Amino acid sequence: MERQNAYRILAERGFIYQCTDEAGLTQLFDQEEVTAYIGFDITADSLHVGHLLPLMALSWLDRSGHRPITLMGGGTSLVGDPSGRTESRRLMTRDDILRNMAGIKPQAAKFISLTTGGRALMLDNSDWLIDLNYLEFLRDIGRHFSVNRMLSAECYRQRLAEGLTFLEFNYMVMQAYDFLVLNNSQGTRLQMGGQDQWGNIVAGVELIRRMAGGTAYGATTPLLLDPKTGAKFGKTSAGAVWLDQNKTPVYDFYQFWRNVDDQQVHSLLNLFTFLPLTETARLAALPDRLLNRAKEILAYEVTALCHSPALAGQAFLASVRAFGAADPAGEVETSSKAAGLTLAEEAELPTVRLKAQELEGLTLAELFVLAGLAASKSEARRLIRQGGAYLGETPAGPDDENRPVRGAAWLAAGEIVLRAGKKRYKRVVAT
Repeated sequence: MERQNAYRILAERGFIYQCTDEAGLTQLFDQEEVTAYIGFDITADSLHVGHLLPLMALSWLDRSGHRPITLMGGGTSLVGDPSGRTESRRLMTRDDILRNMAGIKPQAAKFISLTTGGRALMLDNSDWLIDLNYLEFLRDIGRHFSVNRMLSAECYRQRLAEGLTFLEFNYMVMQAYDFLVLNNSQGTRLQMGGQDQWGNIVAGVELIRRMAGGTAYGATTPLLLDPKTGAKFGKTSAGAVWLDQNKTPVYDFYQFWRNVDDQQVHSLLNLFTFLPLTETARLAALPDRLLNRAKEILAYEVTALCHSPALAGQAFLASVRAFGAADPAGEVETSSKAAGLTLAEEAELPTVRLKAQELEGLTLAELFVLAGLAASKSEARRLIRQGGAYLGETPAGPDDENRPVRGAAWLAAGEIVLRAGKKRYKRVVAT
């Protein structure tokens, strides 16, 4: 593999928010194979969409001929990162962390080549943190940290008003120590992370300079926000969009990307696909309704990466089956063609199967509850009255909430697609 300057690639695609020394780091990538790492705290048994940006950065490092390290925070997760938090994280046991790590490792492994003899590594910082001698750690590492400087870091300042525990106060020191250990053992020169990790990353760069006399670098990725709500990208009214299909079904995962805001299409194609920049620019420049084709391609590419091309193809075909193709005139090459799929292949929306006799006497509101699109009949009635309930693409009217469902009479060919709002769908099948 011909080595490329991964920093330039990441910068061009929009991954870089801050860097400790952009000129120096660019030159380093020109001169040698660079070892870089990103850490992940083990706070749940699955990664979510918010983790994809650092994972994609690691994947670009790998594809560009450099050496990425995915660091599992088996040790630091016992403390809890205060960054971006207004309250303390729930303390987890070692068993909690091991169980969570078992779910996360295979997800992260999809983004880097962990083959025998390969460059990429996946490590766990509990290997060097669990058995630390506290007094030695304070004397050897703690003496290099200024409390005044630590308290000025954004990750601590925003917590002081609510109360910062001494346990959390140690987090920056531990993360900096991780960088030092990886610098000594693996020759790691770069740490990357989200923009809320800037203070922790700089602390590691400084610790390496003080203790090892070497030059290390830090860079952060930007925080992505929904342009309409200001919420973190990947957070929905139903919660986080997970990579575990048991938490977020593949179809729902696909639809999340298919329904992103028009303003974000170009940047999301740059960040979350490996398509050339010329191609992402062409797709993002599609006019009016054809921009939905770019969203389909985005949704297919991300779903294929996080799940599989086969599951991504099924999700695409299920969407087409329910709502039609974004470009029925065929003016733009479709995701299905790019994936080598045909519309004859089987694909299903999330499905609820009910016996015809079970449907007798049900109202539309009750059907939405049975389909799992409303938690109660009152919520279903409210959804219908507010114009958020659909039968196929036809909105239900306010007079429909108490209309009875008579067997399969409302079900074309024995089935119908129900929709709640813009993104939640269920197919009801009469058996």
